[in-house]
Amino acid sequence: MELLLSTGVIFIVALATAGIFLHFVPIGLWISALAADVHVGIFTLIGMRMRRVPPAKIVMPLIKANKAGLDVNVNQLEAHYLAGGNVDKVVDALIAAQRAQIVLPFERSAAIDLAGRDVLEAVQMSVNPKVIETPLVGAIAKNGIEVKVKARVTVRANIDRLVGGAGEPTIIARVGEGIVSTIGSSESHTNVIESPEEISNTVLSKGLDAGTAFEILSIDIADVDVGRNIGAQLQTDQAEADKRIAQAKAEERRAMAIAREQEMKAYTQEMEAKVVEAQAEVPHAMAEAFKNGNLGVMDYYNMMNVQADTEMRKAISQSGSQKVASGK
Repeated sequence: MELLLSTGVIFIVALATAGIFLHFVPIGLWISALAADVHVGIFTLIGMRMRRVPPAKIVMPLIKANKAGLDVNVNQLEAHYLAGGNVDKVVDALIAAQRAQIVLPFERSAAIDLAGRDVLEAVQMSVNPKVIETPLVGAIAKNGIEVKVKARVTVRANIDRLVGGAGEPTIIARVGEGIVSTIGSSESHTNVIESPEEISNTVLSKGLDAGTAFEILSIDIADVDVGRNIGAQLQTDQAEADKRIAQAKAEERRAMAIAREQEMKAYTQEMEAKVVEAQAEVPHAMAEAFKNGNLGVMDYYNMMNVQADTEMRKAISQSGSQKVASGK
């Protein structure tokens, strides 16, 4: 019984030891590399384990690169992995560039990958250009008619400018700006509709791909629509504004006239009050004149006769004016 127990313990210890040994010494991966004629030392694989680098992520891309005839070594791949790069994608990009006869050194490919760009997609875009469709761009011709244009931009990745070059949003913004300036310089919207290729040629000649990660191959106008008559709308708005200004000035003049009329009424009422006040003083003055002997009885009668005669003439004059006005 004791013999069986000790044998079991020895077997378990042997298995644990073998597991630890195989973990630090990937024999299977080393044999695969030798079978592929890729020389990777066993101690190099152990060192990868010590540096916490998965050997499979280095050895398998190395085998792939060696079969493709690329001059890549273990240290380059491991250094790129430790820098946070995608070793497998870099190797695939190098293979694709070699097949397409594109000059792409490992250092540049690694730099593109570490810059956050998809280096494999960039190589594929260099071989197979990509079409970028701009949103609907509206611009106004000189005759005031709005023209809406949608363009398709065919671009090819520029490997040399992928690091530090601007992306697709910059291309779209520059093309949109070129479309607006070209339409804005057209005399009429009909010129744009009749010759949309003028927009393509003008925009393409501006060198919009400078400083970007792409090379513009062509700019094609996909759709042209006529929008609003902005010129007529602006004239209508101007006329409406002038109308409101005129109405405001007329209202101001009316308010001033009403204020002046109120002032005149107030002045008339004041004068009438003064007349009434003066008329109230007449009896007092006459009494004072009688008292002082300055006015006699006959003078008073003569004055009353003159006043009655004046009122009679005034009544006759008003009666004649009313007859003339009525046509009798």
